[in-house]
Amino acid sequence: MSISYNKLLKLFDQKGVTSYTITKKDKIIGQATWKKIHENGHIDTRTIETLCKYLDCQPGDIMEYVPDENETDQES
Repeated sequence: MSISYNKLLKLFDQKGVTSYTITKKDKIIGQATWKKIHENGHIDTRTIETLCKYLDCQPGDIMEYVPDENETDQES
């Protein structure tokens, strides 16, 4: 997987955002998106925009590109 949401998960912890808060109470994202984030799955740019607005941050604050091992081997 090339995109990591570890920064977002840390931000959730810092701000006390739980599955209930973001999916049920505030209805920011759906439960399936919550699961994708935890599994470093693909989410669309509208979701990224919504999360940035909700958390008052920039996309780089919630995700980062991590090259696969195969990609770094090919560059050498």
